Amino acid sequence: MSRELQTLIVSLASTDVATRREAAELLARVGPDAVAAAVSLVRASGDEDEQVRNWAVAALEELPAPEASEATALEVFVNGGSLDVAFWATTLLGRMEAGAASTVPVLAAAVSDHPELVVRQRAAWALGKIGKSAAAAVPQLEAAAASEDTRLARFAATALKAIRC
Repeated sequence: MSRELQTLIVSLASTDVATRREAAELLARVGPDAVAAAVSLVRASGDEDEQVRNWAVAALEELPAPEASEATALEVFVNGGSLDVAFWATTLLGRMEAGAASTVPVLAAAVSDHPELVVRQRAAWALGKIGKSAAAAVPQLEAAAASEDTRLARFAATALKAIRC
């Protein structure tokens, strides 16, 4: 990781809002190469400042899958923090595909129990991306496939197909 990227990651946690804003904006402008800042950007997507949140989300939209070693740090956010934090943590775990297999229990619980529908949907999607390694989530996905919410049901059905192939 470059020294510049390390500095931006540290700045993203600053107590000064202007410093956080600038760091989030610069990370968004870095694009996919900011992937090493994934965990920090997820945290920043729940920042108290709207501009920081918006720039963090802009950066997250462009990120590829983080390294599998980031899975544990991301799974902590699935059930904690704001809606955006949970959504983006779940999204990045899905992008990691089989690299996020260790997070299947947390994602399965999110499909069933997360208070936010969009996070339940995203968790079902992520389990589908993980594929066969998400077999332990079949009971939760089967229940979700029968959901009245058509989007959740569709993501769950797709995940079940990916697991059973």
